[in-house]
Amino acid sequence: MADTTTSKAPTHTAYGFKREGRKFGRWLEIGTGRADEGAAGAIRVFLDRFTIGFTGGVLLLPIGEEPPLPQSPPRRPGQIDEDDELDS
Repeated sequence: MADTTTSKAPTHTAYGFKREGRKFGRWLEIGTGRADEGAAGAIRVFLDRFTIGFTGGVLLLPIGEEPPLPQSPPRRPGQIDEDDELDS
């Protein structure tokens, strides 16, 4: 018989990476997930939205934890990027 006391509430938040320009982007919430106790190591994910510019990458973090800030690539002295508004 199935265990009905097990919680089916989400334990994780799903984030998708939205690309902004060629090199930059940010993590946006796109759904939820939870560990599936019926299958060893399985995680069930419910994605209820996608973003324009979605790269296909999904990050699962425990609920309440913020995604990391994307790191900008290192710049060489005198380097000017086309999509960098600060250098125009």
